[in-house]
Amino acid sequence: MSTKEELLKELENDPFGLLVQTPEFSTHRDEPRMVIENFMQILDFYEKHLRQPKKDAERAERSLAVRFEAIQNDKYQRDLVKELDRFGWLDDGVDVEKIKSFEDDPFGLLGSDAEDIFVLKNVTKEIEKPDYVASRKVCKDFKKYEELFKSCHVDLANKVRSLQEYRGERFIKKGVFFVLKGVVGYVASVGKMKRQNKKTNARLHCIFENATESDMLLRSLSAELYKDGKIINALNEEIEEALNQVGDKDILSGYIYVLKSKSEDEIIRNIENLYKIGYSTTKVNERIKNAKNEPTYLMADVEEITSFKCYNLNPQKLEQLLHQFFSSSCLNIQIVGNDGSFHMPREWFIAPFEVIQKVITLIGNEEIVHYKYDEQSQRIVQR
Repeated sequence: MSTKEELLKELENDPFGLLVQTPEFSTHRDEPRMVIENFMQILDFYEKHLRQPKKDAERAERSLAVRFEAIQNDKYQRDLVKELDRFGWLDDGVDVEKIKSFEDDPFGLLGSDAEDIFVLKNVTKEIEKPDYVASRKVCKDFKKYEELFKSCHVDLANKVRSLQEYRGERFIKKGVFFVLKGVVGYVASVGKMKRQNKKTNARLHCIFENATESDMLLRSLSAELYKDGKIINALNEEIEEALNQVGDKDILSGYIYVLKSKSEDEIIRNIENLYKIGYSTTKVNERIKNAKNEPTYLMADVEEITSFKCYNLNPQKLEQLLHQFFSSSCLNIQIVGNDGSFHMPREWFIAPFEVIQKVITLIGNEEIVHYKYDEQSQRIVQR
């Protein structure tokens, strides 16, 4: 037998885990994600086998057992994954395996005709396995959202944003930040509203600052926010406050809107963070109803992402300021109209939606002169 074969055999025949190294604490920036991934693998193993991984098993299972022991014995790692611990393993040393050991009762000392204490009755499925926890997983493209969380924390520190008591489902919308059980979350998207138990509900895509994501239901998130959460006030409210001081005699002069294209053209569809910034003197839904026939809308239907009411100011001037600020990232494309002529739409820009919101706020409070847009990093930077 070769040396390599002997080593492989020895690795497989290591019942006490002597050859498995317990991971030491690391300050590597990806360590939180690695700890979370390890814990999610342990949860998956439990759901598949209905038991925790054991050290006296084969190598793959033994490795999970060692990782779990490392998490249990390290406060830093425990804190990272505690909100994912849907089985209560990390609560004051509760050992699920000891609880389940009651099933190993060869002499029937614990047997009875009573109902199984582990079977819950008259309990809804959502309470047995909460939607917001059950669907949590590692966010593989977290780097896309990392800057958003950093910006949110900076805004909180500078009192540009503030924490507010949660007051209902109307506050849950795309682009909203919230705090759930001490962890900041972000609503990346809201699915189609559907009727469920005589009430409307929708599937959300939520990103959390600990590099996890969830496809929880809107009503599940709402219930959890009522119990242990807060809303981080929306930029829309800040924007309208910066733009307008509305009184009884103020006159609505128009709307500034942000749109996303529904074009089936592969080139347009593959451009990330592509938005149209425009103004209208009529309601936005009226203005865009014929979008698929207008070159300025890329000859395709559009989705209204947001809009802001403008009082006592010129919305066209505000639009021009926005276009000037984002001019370096203006979409450069030719569109063929229904009459066969070529058009160069100049109102589409490549910039994250949150950045567009922030710029409108900066224009409203007259601080925009201190900043410029960096199209490479897609961020606002100081001049």
